[in-house]
Amino acid sequence: MKFHRILTGVAFATATAFTITAARAEDIKLRIASGHPAANTYVNLMQNFFVPEVTKRVAAKTQHKVEFIEGYGGAMVKVADTLEGVQSGIIDIGGYCFCFEPSNLPLHAFQVMLPFGTMDPDTSVKMARAVYDKVPYMSKVFEDKYRQKLLALIADNGYNLGTTFDWNTVADLKGRKLAGAGLNLKWLEFAGATPVQSSLPEAYTSMQTGVYNGWIMFPSGWVNFKLHEVGKYYTEVGFGAITWHGLTINSARFNKLPKDVQQIIVEVAREFEARTGTVNKENYPKQLEQLKGLGTNIKSVPPSVKQDWANSLKDWPQQKAAELDKQGLPASQVLKLALEEAEKLGHKWPVRYAVK
Repeated sequence: MKFHRILTGVAFATATAFTITAARAEDIKLRIASGHPAANTYVNLMQNFFVPEVTKRVAAKTQHKVEFIEGYGGAMVKVADTLEGVQSGIIDIGGYCFCFEPSNLPLHAFQVMLPFGTMDPDTSVKMARAVYDKVPYMSKVFEDKYRQKLLALIADNGYNLGTTFDWNTVADLKGRKLAGAGLNLKWLEFAGATPVQSSLPEAYTSMQTGVYNGWIMFPSGWVNFKLHEVGKYYTEVGFGAITWHGLTINSARFNKLPKDVQQIIVEVAREFEARTGTVNKENYPKQLEQLKGLGTNIKSVPPSVKQDWANSLKDWPQQKAAELDKQGLPASQVLKLALEEAEKLGHKWPVRYAVK
């Protein structure tokens, strides 16, 4: 009888433990999206690295299961609406460019305020991470104002200028309608061009129909969006590889996730962040070769042209810092740190911007 009671007790304890374990296991669905299509390097990495890696690690390391519902290329959110999409919970995780949030995140385009920075996206994302780590505001603002957590920074490849026409000097661009996104329009304005706000999904048609005649763009954009078909000239100017995209997750959704799943998402996101630098760096020369093979005229401006353009912008970083400081943002601190961190990583500025 006593032996029977012991067996019964063991069976009950085992069944109870199983029930608790089963109750704690979760099937988690997360909606992940970007307004940009998978032709963008970072979206490709969201689709082919972040999503499968989180799914795999959660299955291998936890008792939970994650299923992603993916929507890229505007299927769930448009390029300028992704921050709001994450904030409202329409999507759980979003990848987007801070360039489309000039009112909400004006300081997060700080590398654009320092043109002719490093053309190495790996260096760019490391420099940006150093600044974010030293200035808490840069990450906290997402949680404090927009109900989301910044998971990863995202580097772009080096920015140059693709056009429908040949040009050789900054003076050749005067009055030409050229596109950009957000704050990099200032690079065009100081060069005497007519800046036009645009986004990659509309670039092909706009160049084809003459809405504008060129784009400040990295080579992957020229290749993947087939802009070489309407813009036969791609000129290496060396504006810099800019880290001004991010991957964020809705704070309420993140806080409801099991701790071990949270940890995996954060861990994979940091690896994703690093890959946006290394993959873009590896792809840059390959994409220039692709463009050549597709009949694009590739050339580099001489140092004197780069110097002229940089000189035209030499006072702008201080002007922009002062403007944002007045809004209560730590702009001068961020820009000074960015200049210094870039130099620590080996970059030499054509013009050493002075920020007080």
